[in-house]
Amino acid sequence: MKISYNWLKQFLKIDWDSQKTAELLTDLGLEVEGISAFESIKGGLKGIVVGEVMTCIKHPNADKLKLTTVDIGLEQPLQIVCGAPNVAVGQKVPVATIGTTLYTKEGEAWVIKKGKIRGEESHGMICAEDELGIGEGHEGILVLSDTLKPGTLCSEIFDVENDEVFEIGLTPNRADAMSHFGVARDLKAGFKQKDIHKELITPPISNFNIINRSLKIDVEVEKSELAPRYCGITISNLIVQPSPDWLKNRLRAIGITPKNNVVDATNYVLHELGQPLHAFDAAKIKGNKIIVKTLPKGTKFTTLDGVERTLSEEDLMICDTEKPLCIAGVFGGENSGVTEYTNSIFLESAFFNPVSVRKTAKRHGLSTDASFRFERGIDIDNVEYCLKRAALLIHEITGGDVTSDIVDIYPKKKDDYHVFLTFDKINKLIGQDIPKDTIKSILASLDIKVKNVTESGLGLSIPFYRVDVQREVDVIEEILRIFGYNNVEFTEKLNASIAPTSKFEDYKIQNIIGDLLAAKGFNEILANSLTSPLYNKLTADIKEEQTISMLNPLSTDLSVMRQSMLFTGLEAVEHNTNRRMHNLKFFEFGKTYHQYPENREEKKHLSLVVTGNRAEDNWTTPTKKSDFFYLKSIVVSILTRLGLPEFQSEPTDRTIFSEGISLKIEGHEIVSLGIVEKSVATEFDIKEEVLYADFNWDTILELILNNQIVFKEITKYPEVKRDYALLVNENISFKQIYDIALQTENNFLKSVNLFDVYTGKSLPDGKKSYAVSYTLRNEEATLTDKQIDGIMNKLLKRYQEDLGAELR
Repeated sequence: MKISYNWLKQFLKIDWDSQKTAELLTDLGLEVEGISAFESIKGGLKGIVVGEVMTCIKHPNADKLKLTTVDIGLEQPLQIVCGAPNVAVGQKVPVATIGTTLYTKEGEAWVIKKGKIRGEESHGMICAEDELGIGEGHEGILVLSDTLKPGTLCSEIFDVENDEVFEIGLTPNRADAMSHFGVARDLKAGFKQKDIHKELITPPISNFNIINRSLKIDVEVEKSELAPRYCGITISNLIVQPSPDWLKNRLRAIGITPKNNVVDATNYVLHELGQPLHAFDAAKIKGNKIIVKTLPKGTKFTTLDGVERTLSEEDLMICDTEKPLCIAGVFGGENSGVTEYTNSIFLESAFFNPVSVRKTAKRHGLSTDASFRFERGIDIDNVEYCLKRAALLIHEITGGDVTSDIVDIYPKKKDDYHVFLTFDKINKLIGQDIPKDTIKSILASLDIKVKNVTESGLGLSIPFYRVDVQREVDVIEEILRIFGYNNVEFTEKLNASIAPTSKFEDYKIQNIIGDLLAAKGFNEILANSLTSPLYNKLTADIKEEQTISMLNPLSTDLSVMRQSMLFTGLEAVEHNTNRRMHNLKFFEFGKTYHQYPENREEKKHLSLVVTGNRAEDNWTTPTKKSDFFYLKSIVVSILTRLGLPEFQSEPTDRTIFSEGISLKIEGHEIVSLGIVEKSVATEFDIKEEVLYADFNWDTILELILNNQIVFKEITKYPEVKRDYALLVNENISFKQIYDIALQTENNFLKSVNLFDVYTGKSLPDGKKSYAVSYTLRNEEATLTDKQIDGIMNKLLKRYQEDLGAELR
């Protein structure tokens, strides 16, 4: 939220510098995240001076240029080449001197330099309106008053306003501070705590008058629960035109582009007092009647941005007798807004149900300054006052007159909140005794009224606009906020309890594995658990019926809970590769979410995503590309560190992999890993091969808890390795070779490893070659050549019989 310091000073006469005020605002809970400068004229006309044209002749080398000499109050006049058709001797003109920075309409800076134009030197520039930033005119140079003295600074002639703008990181609960008046109200309380008494200046409305009752527009509220209070008034005989400079400057300072004097006035009051307003062109209201109601589901409505929207039966609408005009509290309609032809308006000021506005805004993907405030809760007691304030402002800047009584439909008055505050609870929560007089003073500065006083506490009435203060602890928070967190004294001792924890706590194991991966060059990512429903269609692994959808999504891209860790990992890869970072190794601890007929489940995972080279290029070691076996080595190192080195490997049936395996222990899948299907990676505009591993963290934690570490003596007998190069059909998998080996020899065979796969022209059609190594060891004696040959011959025979394999 942007707050103009000049605007703030209209409510409080502050003589502090902006930095000091920002510190107080931050102490009060309105954290100032930055202070930026604002100039009503970009550059502040620095380096622009008044000049008098002394001579003006045709440029000797150009038909459309003129060669002038201009007196700017120096000893010698300047020679300036000028292309404006209206330049003439005797004129007083604005001159940009050498080194002056000017700005284009787009805000791009350019510097005036000494130069030659068609062979003639030019020592400055005579400026048009648009070049100075004070207007749109460019048909010729700007001619100033004859009474001005050469050398006078143009910043002294034109009204240049300098301002400082606070960027406040407002928390969602502080709806009361979403305006300049609300911020000033907090500042007043902060000043009072520092024994600085400032008067809070409220915009006056005593001049509000109804000129006549020539334009009456009736109002009917069908849904009073959705619009507890609705006010309106008509203003006629107004002239829609650009706003005065002071109003434009106020809006521009906080980042709002001025439109016309009527719309600017409603925006001004919105940011001044926090009350959204809406102006309807009265001529477009059919039947001279406003009806606040909901419409049938599927009704079409075109908003101010030209987008046709389909309404829900829950959307509250502002209608006339024939059609909808506005989505209440959110966005106006295309055919009811104020235009340059408008001469009378119906001005609306209302309180709409916050929940209704929030749901409607989310449903249509709209977020406006009005909805931002309505959905958090505004001051219902301020609705009529703000209407009068806006009407007076519109009268001032448009010349329009109030031509109807105020319609105020407020059937059920909202009561203030009532809380009983105990002194003991204050001191207990804050940890310090605060004098009762100080407490009462703070409460008074916050407009919290003390209704009754007892020995134990205070009976309080809290204004309705403080929607976040409804409990005793909320009041105590307010007291502490104004009293100052920095003023709470430190205790002389610190009490802490140490809870016994297991070494198998999840976070401890995560830290161990996180450190291991970081040491291997991985970076941790923390992705959003909300994701796009479109990802569900990229793989058959995700079941549509297991999707958990958000009732009020922030956007369509964040409307479902993720069922896989892969896609958020691919988003991180896409983000980095788009920024020329190609060698990526990520890991993430997170959860997936699933809907089942009987319940919902959260499942913990550890995911690894790898692409590019294993390491950055260097001059000592050739760079190797990350491949399946590299990823598998990382996975094995993690399982070994977890004390789970014994696992079975088999092909995976997960469709996200073009090639992949599943690692299991006791029949439970603990990891699936492989190469991501190219069609999936392409959806993220990733052209490189992506490797992915998904650890079932819940299963791993259970196995760790139940894992019994068995120690055995290292054998003193040597192991023997033998290799086979097997020629097999293309459809034969390594798993078949692996399984046959273990079935054939389960006494002395310790491991089977595939170390090469070859396909090429030297092989028969439909064949491939597997290079497989076998590790043999007898735990009780040294294996003899005869035993080894016997085992290997048995294996070869089985391969020949079962797979039709041949030795190469």
